[in-house]
Amino acid sequence: MNPYTNLPKTSFWSAAVAKSATTVPQNLYKKKWSIDKKDQIATAGSCFAQHIGRHLRENAYRVMDVEPPPQGLLITDQKRFGFSIYSARYGNIYTVRQLLQLAKEAFSEWLPGEIVWEGKNGRYYDAFRPGVEPDGLGSPEEVLAHRAYHLGRVRELFEKMDLFIFTLGLTEAWMHKESGTVFPTAPGTIAGTFDPSRYKFKNFLFEEVRHDFNTFKKIIHEKQIKKNKCKFILTVSPVPLTATASDKHVMLATTYSKSVLRAVAGQLSMHQHDIDYFPSYEIVSNPWSDYQFFEENLRSVRESGVNAVMQAFFLEHEGLVNNENLLLRSSSSEKVSEPDEDFENLVCEEAILDAFSR
Repeated sequence: MNPYTNLPKTSFWSAAVAKSATTVPQNLYKKKWSIDKKDQIATAGSCFAQHIGRHLRENAYRVMDVEPPPQGLLITDQKRFGFSIYSARYGNIYTVRQLLQLAKEAFSEWLPGEIVWEGKNGRYYDAFRPGVEPDGLGSPEEVLAHRAYHLGRVRELFEKMDLFIFTLGLTEAWMHKESGTVFPTAPGTIAGTFDPSRYKFKNFLFEEVRHDFNTFKKIIHEKQIKKNKCKFILTVSPVPLTATASDKHVMLATTYSKSVLRAVAGQLSMHQHDIDYFPSYEIVSNPWSDYQFFEENLRSVRESGVNAVMQAFFLEHEGLVNNENLLLRSSSSEKVSEPDEDFENLVCEEAILDAFSR
């Protein structure tokens, strides 16, 4: 008799992974608690988070949208202008520091060092969501007015949400030196002008990321007056960095970022009953999946990969799975069908960095 004698099959590599009949091992994810279909769910995070919100809506979950598109706006324009991608029109939130800043600003506890950036076209952009107005606005005052409205809606979202699903994406960011303000994109890529005397590169450490999320959670719970406070599901984006501003090879930089984010999410989930971790990262990017979930660029996640992720989620939360889409190891080498146009057109500012590759 020893401590390993009566452990379940999921505790042993050969049984749980090597001999698994499916590419995604069964029982990989065990929920901490159930999600009620009446729960108001908010989603945010890096580009990959867009898939999560879409699938939740398609499966009749109550995904919040506090900034819906105006009536009559074409669906193609809705996405182009940042509507109905997340629960508010905040665009991609790549770092936890950016998320914390948003909460503090929404509740009037913090002011950014910069808000308005001028674009190459002479128009003006919100530095924290430069992609939601792709053509820019006519004046700095207009940007500030739009942002004030946005922050009011974000405040409403944070006060009312029952579950917050956040996809951690990056540890790398660009920071305003004087104020410590962090931006989702580097100045000079979409808008703004890069000035090394004004901005600096920042690569967040484990303890910084962990502290930022704990502070964010504390703010949310303090501002929610309802009895049942918001719960959280954390997941890590499996999408590698498009580019790194560190002095490391992009593969090493990607491994660092994902390792830190995964470790933070794991520790938070391990020690806090109202935080759960869902393994999107492991499902898509584990090396034993033979990279079948990635496109030829080894970065973009195929639709089959997203489906595998969401099936694991719904199988655990609803006991339902579309067996026709369950990926068997015997079919892992088969050609994956081309993704549809809506799937391909993710809104992802970070991907713009690839244009600077030489």
